[in-house]
Amino acid sequence: MSHYYRLVVSCPDRVGIVSRVSGFIAGHGGSITEASQHSDLEAGRFFMRYEILADSIGMDAAALRVAFAPVAREFGMQWALTDTRRRPRVVLMVSRESHCLVDLLYRWTAGELDCDIPCVISNHQDLRGLVEWHGIPYHHVPVSPGDRGGAFAEMQRLVEEARADSVVLARYMQILPPALCEQYAGRVINIHHSFLPSFAGAKPYHQAYERGVKLIGATCHYVTEELDAGPIIEQDIHRVSHCHTPHDLVRFGRDVEKAVLARGLRWHLEDRVLIHGNKTVVFA
Repeated sequence: MSHYYRLVVSCPDRVGIVSRVSGFIAGHGGSITEASQHSDLEAGRFFMRYEILADSIGMDAAALRVAFAPVAREFGMQWALTDTRRRPRVVLMVSRESHCLVDLLYRWTAGELDCDIPCVISNHQDLRGLVEWHGIPYHHVPVSPGDRGGAFAEMQRLVEEARADSVVLARYMQILPPALCEQYAGRVINIHHSFLPSFAGAKPYHQAYERGVKLIGATCHYVTEELDAGPIIEQDIHRVSHCHTPHDLVRFGRDVEKAVLARGLRWHLEDRVLIHGNKTVVFA
């Protein structure tokens, strides 16, 4: 199976970026198999994602990073180059609701998510059997109002011990502490059961029902210190009517949630999401 290098770039917009980067790759014999670019005219910012056939370029990822560094400095780039042979490590966190976790585990076993899952962390015991059936370690870290600090310290220890590249909150119903949000900025993904920014917080489907909306939705976003306000990766909706009850909205919402989370996580794993401020550019 072929493997690739992914080059992701964000920099001030100017003439000649594509030519310079493409010329650099071509000059080393590299074959670009996928190319995406976007110029944000209002922000004056340029975004780029290239997939390069690794065998075509004649050097390993470390050497390529060294060779590309002068180009990056020339254009003031924020950039990263990843090797697809290294599988990202993703820690999943969950509370009691299983639909998002079940969907991610299915997609993982089916090969749709190119990552390793070193463990699942939960504040409840309910889903231990499901997780361990997949051969994944399950860590129960209860969160009590009187010792939230101790619980989150243990959770952080487990995440670091797992050498996690990313953390996914698959309906984990606790607010993460600011220190953890900062340490893993741009690497903690949450699914919110609402079409944010509408109906943030608890029981959004019941809020939507009371408001009489005709569309409900779900939002996959990065976690920040500000609750439910991080950069949005993906959203989707489901049409509802006056005939539907709050229970119906919750049922419809579960289907939307798991699909939106799976898409957002996959794009994140494939380096298709570039963060700029509180917005994202998604080369999906």
